[in-house]
Amino acid sequence: MNPHDLKLIVLALSAIGVLVLLVTQLKINAFVSLVIASLIVGGGAVLMDQAVVGAGGKMAAYTMLGVTKSIQDGLGATLGGIAAVLGLGTMLGKLLAESGGAEVLAKRFAVFFGPKHIQWCIIALALAVGLTTWFAVGLVLLLPILLTLTRETKQPFLLLVLPLLSCLSVMHGVMPPHPGPVVAVETLKANMGLVLFWGFVVGIPTAMVAGPLYAKWAVKHVLANPPAVATPDVTDSTLRRPGFGLTLFSIMLPVILMLLATLAELALPKGQIVREVAMFIGNPIIALMVSVIFCLWSLGTHCGYTKACLLKFTETSVASVGMTILVVGGGGGFARVLRDSGVADAIGRCGEQFHLSPLLYGWLISAFIRVATGSATVAITTASGLLVPVLALHPELTQAHTALVIVAIGCGSLFMSHLNDAGFWIVKDCLGLTVAQTFKTWTVCETIVGIVGMLFALLCYQLV
Repeated sequence: MNPHDLKLIVLALSAIGVLVLLVTQLKINAFVSLVIASLIVGGGAVLMDQAVVGAGGKMAAYTMLGVTKSIQDGLGATLGGIAAVLGLGTMLGKLLAESGGAEVLAKRFAVFFGPKHIQWCIIALALAVGLTTWFAVGLVLLLPILLTLTRETKQPFLLLVLPLLSCLSVMHGVMPPHPGPVVAVETLKANMGLVLFWGFVVGIPTAMVAGPLYAKWAVKHVLANPPAVATPDVTDSTLRRPGFGLTLFSIMLPVILMLLATLAELALPKGQIVREVAMFIGNPIIALMVSVIFCLWSLGTHCGYTKACLLKFTETSVASVGMTILVVGGGGGFARVLRDSGVADAIGRCGEQFHLSPLLYGWLISAFIRVATGSATVAITTASGLLVPVLALHPELTQAHTALVIVAIGCGSLFMSHLNDAGFWIVKDCLGLTVAQTFKTWTVCETIVGIVGMLFALLCYQLV
């Protein structure tokens, strides 16, 4: 690592510190704060005469116009992947809550598991839904059920929400077919089946520590009340609640479609028509759109709601997450500036100075990039790329070792979510938490996931 790299890392850490100060102490809007932090990093890189890849692959000086382009590109790329997903998922969650479907599911699950074991109900749902859906999708799909279970069982809110968050997070960061692990598998030429196997072996106990175990401490030290849950208008004789089977199918439909796409991608050859159709329908946006259209009947007109009422539900649900979507985009712009300014590469070169095992080296790089950029996908993809020459120096490593390295990188990519992470703001707004409460719950949960997951992976790495 050279002095220039050290300056870039200090610059990034300073910008993150300013971001925290603006949001928590000065109470400045999070989107505005993210743009300011982006300009600080970009402006600092310009003053340091940072070179970037320009047109035609030639190196060119980073300029303030380039900084604004990085912000725009990052904002657009982030919203392009998540805005529609978040909006459609929120519509589905609104229909589930307004129709009383969430209450139907919650009561049946509460009877089956019993109030004392309701955490296992949340964990089972989170593992099943999170295996094939993005974190944000799983959260908005399961949130109405979680809120209703909280009300029905009288359990503390955090005792149920932290297991949900930990399981969804681990599934997203560690398990294929999520984008980060898939890229790492392709980059490091790993065995997909082994990554799935070790992902479960390491991921499930990690989620148990970060979720149920940490929740027992959190409920005693953090006061957090659940947001209001919609109550269906039971006084209207024209309305009726949906049945349990139809409600369960409605909420699982996007998961089923995405799971079919995953199976088709793994089992069928490229170019096969069934594979192409399955992957199209299983695209998160298409799967959620199909599910919303189905739920307009199953949880809407089938239950007696008018078309005008359903239109109002979908419009108000999207309006409620408007600021969240804007902040998520701002986080993407900040992450792109950090990447374009050379911070991610500087962190990678910094890690090369320490002679560590490939697993610890990969975890450290991934964790550093995660904290700096806020993006789990950027962290895992960058770390896996930097590990290619490192693994080449260790021919004695087996496919099982490589799979565990990928699992560790995935855990590192989840480490310490804070203000520059889109997931931080999604959790905060969906759960109705303050910034301080989100730090004490979500950030700590993610930090536990990162550290405990690395320790479990390292233990398996030594025993293989």
